[in-house]
Amino acid sequence: MNTPQIAIFARWPEPGKAKTRLIPALGAEGAARLYASLLELTVREARESGLPFHLRVTGDDPARFREWLGEELDVRDQGSGDLGEKLARVPTPGIMIGSDCPGLTAALLREAASVLPNRNAVIGPAADGGYWLLGLREPCPDLFTDIAWSTPEVYPETLRRLDAYGINPHLLPELTDIDTGEDLAAWPELLG
Repeated sequence: MNTPQIAIFARWPEPGKAKTRLIPALGAEGAARLYASLLELTVREARESGLPFHLRVTGDDPARFREWLGEELDVRDQGSGDLGEKLARVPTPGIMIGSDCPGLTAALLREAASVLPNRNAVIGPAADGGYWLLGLREPCPDLFTDIAWSTPEVYPETLRRLDAYGINPHLLPELTDIDTGEDLAAWPELLG
């Protein structure tokens, strides 16, 4: 089996467009700055994992992401469609992550990659009811259609669908995505 490649989903940290649910707590500039630091952390951990990875970006030209985060990076446009359509385009074996999870570590990424040769899926549940990582050994065409994204139903619905495929995923630890001001309570160092 090929080594799974990590696909990091990222948005350009434009004030007013990045992490909009954090704006009430941090303001538009603060939310964008926080998101930029989370994306930098995500790229750093992906590099430290030693696994192949690329960025799937929106909000600006891929060249601007390379100028900021490293000219050697493989940066691709996310393309059109909703989140499910974008996730479905990630080649397998593949690991999909966002760029707003401060608990992400290189070791967790390596764990996810290490189980895919023997398991069809790996998932990292998020405290908000979503997931912070999903890895698939083979395509699961219906896994991403008609999902109520950004709701507490994403993770349980994904588990139900995996079960319908006969897949019992490897579970990673639950982590917190930073989406709202309340999520920052567990990560006060992010505000420093």
